[in-house]
Amino acid sequence: MAASRAWPAPLFLPLAWLYGLSVALRHQLYRLGWLRSERLPVPVLVIGNLVAGGAGKTPATLAVVQHLQRQGWTPGVISRGYGRASGSAMPVGAGSSAADVGDEPLLIARRTGAPVFVASRRAEAGRALIQAHPAVNVLVCDDGLQHRPLQATVRLAVFDDRGVGNGWLLPAGLLREPWPPRGAQPVPDLVWQQTPGPHAARLHAPGIPVWPVVRRLAAQAVSVDGQTLPLQQLGRAPVRALAGIARPEAFFGMLREAGVEPARCIALPDHADADAIRAALADDPHTTVVCTEKDLVKLAGLGLSCPVWAVPLALEVPAEALQALDAALSAYHPAHGHQTA
Repeated sequence: MAASRAWPAPLFLPLAWLYGLSVALRHQLYRLGWLRSERLPVPVLVIGNLVAGGAGKTPATLAVVQHLQRQGWTPGVISRGYGRASGSAMPVGAGSSAADVGDEPLLIARRTGAPVFVASRRAEAGRALIQAHPAVNVLVCDDGLQHRPLQATVRLAVFDDRGVGNGWLLPAGLLREPWPPRGAQPVPDLVWQQTPGPHAARLHAPGIPVWPVVRRLAAQAVSVDGQTLPLQQLGRAPVRALAGIARPEAFFGMLREAGVEPARCIALPDHADADAIRAALADDPHTTVVCTEKDLVKLAGLGLSCPVWAVPLALEVPAEALQALDAALSAYHPAHGHQTA
């Protein structure tokens, strides 16, 4: 996966063209009705990214769910639950383990209090959630822009400061699907581009609204038991930084910008399990660990003797972006008397 068109990225172009043909064919089969998708009885807002390597999908999901709650919706969240042991549909509770339900669904459930269900088939998760929580009137699908078996009412695509990279499809570039969309490929209703500051290069797409969303670390770190600590205090003592996310270097860089200079940075693969985290920390049982919220839900059960603090990612979403989201869902709002998608 490349962010530029320098060598050796062109070497992978034949594979990228074949991949693009398969993507286009699949979308065309859905358009023709040869492959079928399921429609659920409530609107489905799908949040996902078109680039590989993570683009801030989960922080966007958290922000959207909390906004919908403030706007009078009763949202539920469905997810595949990447990396979990089972594929069957199950609820995600505060006492669930990341191994059983996935780290991101567990984080979303704990942060929002919204009902969350996971299943390898997202439509199955949606049916199970609605049956268990009939008051839910909108489903937020955590990831799934490329998942066509479930019909989406509104699509929100999330990019980060990398934009579309070199503009080529995998494996020559970062893109999972062409950008701008073409052929039978569904067009996102909204695009959020998460950047670490207000001056990043803006992503453009003809006819698709793109909103810049500024991401930064929260001012307070949180512990497993819910205690808080001003982030600046973490900069006064030796700490180890740990991140098992798609782009750990981005988290480490944001820590340094906030005045926290880790004595050691531990980068793990995205969705790294508890055993991998335990092994990475085994050589030092005392130095404070600073991690992401996604890592904290797995660190909670390790019984570490050292202090552990997670630093949440805060999103500054422009009012206009939230208004556009409200407008896209307005026809289905319970206040308008419409309950079905």
